[in-house]
Amino acid sequence: MESTATPSHERSAEIADNLCEVQAAVERSQKVPSRLVAVSKYKPGSDIEAAYSLGQRHFGENYVQELCEKAAALPADIKWHFIGRLQSNKCKMLAGIPNLWAVETIDSAAKARKMNDAWVNAGRQSQLNVFVQVNTSGEQNKGGVERSDVESVVQEIIGSCAGLCLKGLMTIGSIEGSQKRPNPDFLALVALRDELKHSIGVDLELSMGMSDDFEHALKLGATSVRVGSKIFGARPAKENAQQN
Repeated sequence: MESTATPSHERSAEIADNLCEVQAAVERSQKVPSRLVAVSKYKPGSDIEAAYSLGQRHFGENYVQELCEKAAALPADIKWHFIGRLQSNKCKMLAGIPNLWAVETIDSAAKARKMNDAWVNAGRQSQLNVFVQVNTSGEQNKGGVERSDVESVVQEIIGSCAGLCLKGLMTIGSIEGSQKRPNPDFLALVALRDELKHSIGVDLELSMGMSDDFEHALKLGATSVRVGSKIFGARPAKENAQQN
């Protein structure tokens, strides 16, 4: 991982301005008290330190190895969210991160069981927060549980995964949907949340909305938004980030 050296004054000021703008937008748009997750993938530890110094504690990462390295080098009270595609063979690594706060990409009952087993086998005393990722757009190349299968995955987590705390539902949604108002993917997630509350009595959070549409998501009821480029600026290509 790139050094966690103190960021330059200019970079700190840039991140401070951006973070303040995003926080103000969250306050302005939220229907209920909501969580801002700063997405820091490919960003150096110094950028995270800058946001941390301003009180930001929830950070999101897409790649397990990058998350492990950053968690080991950065303050222990950061609340890390894993928001990338979950692979069964990476559950053990995730379970070893002391301050992992949530896995937002549970996309099957089998993955839930794998994550639960890894968490329990690691001897963790508290439950791990998880979100069920829903493929609200029905795209074949999109990760997430099909809408028709969400209730069974939710029931599996509640009934068979003692190490997991079902926190909510998450969606990424389609590019096409993100250009519509209201966003049909967000509406679908809201409807699913309401259906589950009616059918099995669970009250779930909604993780939806990113840099380009988080304000709209909050107005529709999001309780957690994942914002990266609006705070840290555009991300470099993965290859370039690894070379830096």
